[in-house]
Amino acid sequence: MRGRIAHGLMIALLVVGLRAAQGPNDSEASSAPTRAVQAKPEIRNQTGKNQPYQIGTASWYGEYFVGKPTASGEDFDMYDMTAAHPTLPLGSYVRVTNLRNGRAVVVKVNDRGPIVPGRIIDLSYGAAKVLQFENRGLQKVRLDLVNPRTQRRQVYETVAANYPVAELR
Repeated sequence: MRGRIAHGLMIALLVVGLRAAQGPNDSEASSAPTRAVQAKPEIRNQTGKNQPYQIGTASWYGEYFVGKPTASGEDFDMYDMTAAHPTLPLGSYVRVTNLRNGRAVVVKVNDRGPIVPGRIIDLSYGAAKVLQFENRGLQKVRLDLVNPRTQRRQVYETVAANYPVAELR
């Protein structure tokens, strides 16, 4: 019996250690109630103006990862408008739209993740707050690629919403 417990603990520690070594990739938020069947994320090439790049479930990560390096080498700040995506180039920008309430925010991809099946993007806490799903934990979103050179105003608005008002005073 002791051998099984020790073996189980060792496997648990190994899994936790591997997750920590990979960097931010798991949501700190508690999961909102979901259906038993999760839809597979849709991936499309961005060709037309109204055609999304991807539609699926977003999660967020925050305080636990503050100050830790992201895949791009930047230190993670939970109030920055940033995200982790498994395949988009680091440094690219994506508009994330909450399909529940229509709110949108432009984030910079500076990390890799999420590794949880069925999730397409892991947002910083600040981005989740702007999209108003920080209390839900998970939300169905639409991703649209953004060219920061042609979308300066939207990128600027994202940076302006970067920190809570209380911290700006």
